[in-house]
Amino acid sequence: MIITLLGGAGFMGAGIVRDLVSDRATVDITAIRVCDASRDKMEALKDELGDARLKLIDLDVTDAAALAAVITGADICINCVPTLLGFQMAIFEAALAARVAYIDLGGLGTFTVKQLAEHERFKAAGVTAVIGVGADPGMSNVICRAVADELDEIDKINLYWAAELVGDENPVLVPPYSVSTVLAEYAHESTQFYGGKHVTCPPMSGSEFLDLPEPWGRCEFMHSPHSEQLTVPLADGIKEKGIQEFSWKLHLPHREHEAWVGLVKAGFGDFNEPVEVGGVKVRPLDVLNKVIERNIKKNADRIPAQDSHEIHFAIGKGRKDGVETTVTVEVVVKPDALYAPYVDACTSMNGSIAAQLILANPKRPGVWAPEEYFDVSTYFKELEKRRFQISTRRS
Repeated sequence: MIITLLGGAGFMGAGIVRDLVSDRATVDITAIRVCDASRDKMEALKDELGDARLKLIDLDVTDAAALAAVITGADICINCVPTLLGFQMAIFEAALAARVAYIDLGGLGTFTVKQLAEHERFKAAGVTAVIGVGADPGMSNVICRAVADELDEIDKINLYWAAELVGDENPVLVPPYSVSTVLAEYAHESTQFYGGKHVTCPPMSGSEFLDLPEPWGRCEFMHSPHSEQLTVPLADGIKEKGIQEFSWKLHLPHREHEAWVGLVKAGFGDFNEPVEVGGVKVRPLDVLNKVIERNIKKNADRIPAQDSHEIHFAIGKGRKDGVETTVTVEVVVKPDALYAPYVDACTSMNGSIAAQLILANPKRPGVWAPEEYFDVSTYFKELEKRRFQISTRRS
């Protein structure tokens, strides 16, 4: 099988490549087209992995002909180009035109509704697209499906993600993922599902404290824009169970949370709106990215070793066999040597899982969210192979 991976040398793309060429692979991969604008990063990745199946292709995604060429003939196109760069719909359409299966990592739900609106076109063309298949969204959607399957009637499902760092405090701000994504999570309004309908909520609203086991402890969660709340309460097998509430809430490590709040207060939430400096217009995002990058390099020797702990969980309330029931499904990702080469093992490994499950099974044409496409038990087995800890509690 041939896989085309756009943005293949970036943090998430490189992680997906690592998982695809590992001994965890479940499909016969003959070639991985690693497409990126950075030749240096692509060559470094190939040198590191030493896998002859990696085919390096210089790509400018604004070149429509070049984009079509790298997608054509592949069995699946994995789009890891950052969503907020604005190319997601063009890549999505290019996969349809080439009749090639498509996945992406979501990107705060920016294009989710537009993509789902193309379901019938993809179905008629016999093309499969599953959107938002990283950790959150992606794995988180499947967690919600697992909760929903335990209930006959659903009042609500509340979805959470918390990260915590263990070790000496870092004097340097190291973003957990794309700076634009973090800023959008803190500065943009979000759509949540309350009272049986979608509603708009202010940035950083919905404050909720939950006591979690160590190392997370007492965590404050907040609304943020994501795609799960746009799809899960409307999914077949969930919406007809009467769901009236679905929310997505985030918690970043405490000190890092304060830093991002401060940046938003300083005006970096409008990261794409240019400002004029010395007669030159620049985007705040570009300036901030460069400053953070410089600061990380300048202070590399001051960055302490820290262990990252993640917990992804959904709490569903409703009825099972007429009895009031609460179901909690959680996935915990603890430090492991397996994850050492990855910037974000959870997101990239889940992208790889999704691609392989699509390739390994008969495809279902159309545009799908993960909770409607993947079988829970099959998906969870792949998580366990990657040492993610899954638990289900009922009360």
